[in-house]
Amino acid sequence: MQSSVLKEREKFEDYLLKAGLRVSRGRAGVFREVMRAHGHFTAEEIAKACGRRKPKVSRATVYRSLREMLEAGVIRGTAFGEKHQHFEHVYDEEQHHHARCVRCSALIEFPDMGEESRYQAILEKKGFKMLGHEMHFYGICRQCREDV
Repeated sequence: MQSSVLKEREKFEDYLLKAGLRVSRGRAGVFREVMRAHGHFTAEEIAKACGRRKPKVSRATVYRSLREMLEAGVIRGTAFGEKHQHFEHVYDEEQHHHARCVRCSALIEFPDMGEESRYQAILEKKGFKMLGHEMHFYGICRQCREDV
């Protein structure tokens, strides 16, 4: 796992270098908190974690750094049908999709079937750089159906 985190850090630092940005203490702090997060996490969760550390990282730096990590391909985002975005690591996850129960909000992950590669070529021809895609399914989970 440690080598995967190092690779992700290199990926992020390469992105920053190419964008003419530096690896500031704030960005490094946000990166560390993101790598400590497990499963799905929100910008607010990262901001709270960064606020407990010394030196503190501003909320603006957290949001900006998450956008940069998203563009660098270190994390991927999804809204789960909510107003705020959730994120997850790329390095320890296979590409997958989500199904959410509309009653209890249970989340089910299931594997991607190669959709991204089909659309990527089409979008690249149109000059669009795809950072990822998301597909969500909504329904009622087994537990909620049995509780009725």
